[in-house]
Amino acid sequence: MKRVGFITLGCKVNIYESNALKNLLIENGFLVVEPSSDCDVFIINTCSVTNMADAKSRKMIHKCIKLNPNAIICAMGCFIQTNSDAKDIDGVDILIGNGNKKKAVDLIIEKLNNPHKEKTIDILNILETQEFEKLGVTTYDHTRAFVKIEDGCENFCTYCIIPYARGPVRSKPKDEVIEELKRITNNGYKEVVLAGIHTGRYKDGDTKFSDLVEEILKEVKGLKRLRVSSIEMNEVDDKFINLMKENKVLANHLHLPLQAGSDLVLSKMERKYNVNDYIEKVKAIRSARPDISITTDVIVGFPYETEKEFLETYNLCKELKLSKLHVFPYSVRKGTKAALMPQVNDFDKKDRAKRLIELSNELELEYANKFIGKVLDFIPEQKTTNNQMMGHTSNFLQVVLPYQEELISKVIDIKITLIKDGKIYGEIVKK
Repeated sequence: MKRVGFITLGCKVNIYESNALKNLLIENGFLVVEPSSDCDVFIINTCSVTNMADAKSRKMIHKCIKLNPNAIICAMGCFIQTNSDAKDIDGVDILIGNGNKKKAVDLIIEKLNNPHKEKTIDILNILETQEFEKLGVTTYDHTRAFVKIEDGCENFCTYCIIPYARGPVRSKPKDEVIEELKRITNNGYKEVVLAGIHTGRYKDGDTKFSDLVEEILKEVKGLKRLRVSSIEMNEVDDKFINLMKENKVLANHLHLPLQAGSDLVLSKMERKYNVNDYIEKVKAIRSARPDISITTDVIVGFPYETEKEFLETYNLCKELKLSKLHVFPYSVRKGTKAALMPQVNDFDKKDRAKRLIELSNELELEYANKFIGKVLDFIPEQKTTNNQMMGHTSNFLQVVLPYQEELISKVIDIKITLIKDGKIYGEIVKK
């Protein structure tokens, strides 16, 4: 039995696609293991969202080659799609871009049967791709299951390479999404995360994203928690807000990318909203779920951002009481419009990132403190050190409590009891 080691970088869509490939490899008689020198095959599912992601992808490819120079090396994904020089990396046997990752299984088998076969390069013209690649998953590495419902992005924000890596928007047919979720819940998974590159742009015929969510909530019995990986604020429509108001299966958490709290910077990014639009959307969401956790992404040090624009972002995040900020110092991405704009110096980028991270820590603690003494639904995910278990509440608080093996992956009620040294503690509420 051939041993396959996976390294997955980047987003939740990559996690889903890697899981799908693991399922396929197991069906074909392979053993999926942690990457080590004993592996016969390595699959590196790469990321290219930043220059740093490119560097890490390249590093992971070389790491696998070094672990076992005789193993088959299959590198795939965004780094391969966007870097033409990737094909020149010595020691890689199979290179696959996006939109056709499923081919990896057959190409690996082919290489095993013919060790002297030359390097295989299978990279689609992704900007012309119209088909949604059919990959399905029945089992996951984690308690939380991901379902990819959409691929591609057509926003072309000035800082982002992803439209060139993932191609145009394509969506999984609604019936296939429903059937996949039914299989997953029948296999015992209580929480499912809907994932995509631009998730809220989902469209199958007349079915938009909020229509799909409504259908899932109606048709998939046994699903206890439905989470959205990330959604743009202008795709949270009135129907979705109403569903949040009416149905507690929808997680009490939304990740709503902001990127900047300055209209000037948003316009330079070519985002599709302004600051007031974002404020009004947050108000509308909180009218349905007053205690919802709203997390966000923020880029600091973007071209044209002065201290004035940064403070607009800082103050907006503070005033909106967002519960966590994922802070990214702007990184020049070759091939994007922003790479040609006047750049902010590294000192200011680092300083602003530091200040925003400190604010995020304050906001996170302030939000968590609101729930001390309150009862929340909780899914234990894994055993940790000191005989404890860790999991998440519906509003995405990470909580630890005493370990009980029989409760892993079950939905239970807990009371938040203590926040200490950055950890949230709880106790089981007996019914």
